[in-house]
Amino acid sequence: MKFILDNWMIMSVALASAGMLFWPIFKGTKGGSLTAADAVQLINREKAVVIDVCEADEFAAGHVGAAKNIPLSQLEAKLPTVVKNKALPVILVCQTGARSGRALIIAKKLGYAQAQALGGGLTTWKAAGLPIDKS
Repeated sequence: MKFILDNWMIMSVALASAGMLFWPIFKGTKGGSLTAADAVQLINREKAVVIDVCEADEFAAGHVGAAKNIPLSQLEAKLPTVVKNKALPVILVCQTGARSGRALIIAKKLGYAQAQALGGGLTTWKAAGLPIDKS
């Protein structure tokens, strides 16, 4: 205990370092870090493919324009047939970003190195004032 009291600065730096190491784990609960503006740039400049991992009824209620619907439960089987070029950027979207975060892990495992999840999902897309398609 005397060591801790005598070296309080070193101990506080050690605790701060540990906190910074664990921060990405706690921050990762939102699903992704791609902003809506960055997603639009990827779509327009690099021809990114948008994959909506919501269920069919959620997709029909509203989705990002030109998005292809592959429910999360079918992603591993269907993504390689929908996006054959693994070099293309893939943007994964769901309602809030939680499912797209899990979808990102699957896409990376399948070899889609440029796959990204839209942080906050369709909610963030709407908040940015971007258009939603309904079908």
